[in-house]
Amino acid sequence: MTVYLLCIALFLVGLYGVLAKRNLIKIVIGLAIMEYSVNLFLILIGYVRGGTAPIISADAAKRIFVDPLPQAMVLTAIVIGLATTALLLAIAIRLYRKYDTFDIREIKKLKG
Repeated sequence: MTVYLLCIALFLVGLYGVLAKRNLIKIVIGLAIMEYSVNLFLILIGYVRGGTAPIISADAAKRIFVDPLPQAMVLTAIVIGLATTALLLAIAIRLYRKYDTFDIREIKKLKG
């Protein structure tokens, strides 16, 4: 139970980074922390203590298996999260080259 609460705490740390910070790089890092906490939560949902890989064999009826679906979802989410983070960083770099700042308050003031 405490592991799930730690996942929620990690998500809230990322949410704080997104909502409270004004630097674009810190916002991107906050989003990445939120993605990692969701991935960790999905992996924890699929975990079974004493479980084995879901390989069908003769003694499969006696075994406890780990659910492979959350693991597959997390692998997909990692790839999508990496692409999203790369895109956000590319946009942040382009904004920095145009406005010479990562501060969103300064970028909002500038028109053009």
